[in-house]
Amino acid sequence: MSDSQQQVLPHQSLPGDEASMHPRASHDDPRYRGSGKLDGKVAIITGADSGIGRAVAIAFAKEGARCVLSYLDEHEDAEESRQQVQRHGGDCVLVPGDLRSRAHCEHVVEQAMSRYGAIDVLVNHAGEQYQTDSLEDVDDEALRHVFETNVYSMFYLSRAALRHMKPGAAIVNTVSVVAYKGQPLLLDYSASKGANLAFTRALAASLADKGIRVNGVAPGPVWTPLIPATFRGDKLENFGKDVPLGRAGQPCELAPAYVYLASDIDSAWVTGQVLHVNGGVPVNG
Repeated sequence: MSDSQQQVLPHQSLPGDEASMHPRASHDDPRYRGSGKLDGKVAIITGADSGIGRAVAIAFAKEGARCVLSYLDEHEDAEESRQQVQRHGGDCVLVPGDLRSRAHCEHVVEQAMSRYGAIDVLVNHAGEQYQTDSLEDVDDEALRHVFETNVYSMFYLSRAALRHMKPGAAIVNTVSVVAYKGQPLLLDYSASKGANLAFTRALAASLADKGIRVNGVAPGPVWTPLIPATFRGDKLENFGKDVPLGRAGQPCELAPAYVYLASDIDSAWVTGQVLHVNGGVPVNG
């Protein structure tokens, strides 16, 4: 993303949408060629209408997976995700709805079983964030929404999906660099991502004897609709410039990490780990 492109970015309202982004995000790297790493697998991907979720769906389709694409209500974006998945020979079903609801999370799992009869991979990616200048500015309702979307949904979906997952299955959770570094403008979001990290490691230990792997990906600043819908002013215009590689990442640059962790060919001996794809930000843990 060039400096001139960043200077004309419009602020959006949450949750943001791809159609209003300028410049548009890149979800598909044509150099990425599938090699059957997910052949025959069924994957649930949340937040799959745009951003990293869409990029993961495309990469999974290239690798032979059939996908359940969960999203809130961004129907136009979700339809574009479906078309891109199908363009690469993938089969998918769209399931809109609010993951803050346990009943809806169970509905997503039911749709996967009804359509495909199995669940091999769960990607807990959907997230919500709000910019605030101080702890005093953190709104109680927003705080609740952030934790319900980012944390509760991981519990609800994982619990429902595990009833159907067999040895060799995988759960991949989206954590964040802010779980390690913190972000003063995203206090509640940072806290929720710390919870995602702890949940990933604890669940991995809990499920190890069942042969089900649980890992995470911790993105740095990635250009998705959530960014122009969250940040404003200089923070939006300079988004991603402060990392060592000097720019925000693109969703397609994250997708291979999810493929790796989902594949029992590549990562059969990996659990309880987090891959840092963050433009060079140093982290501990």
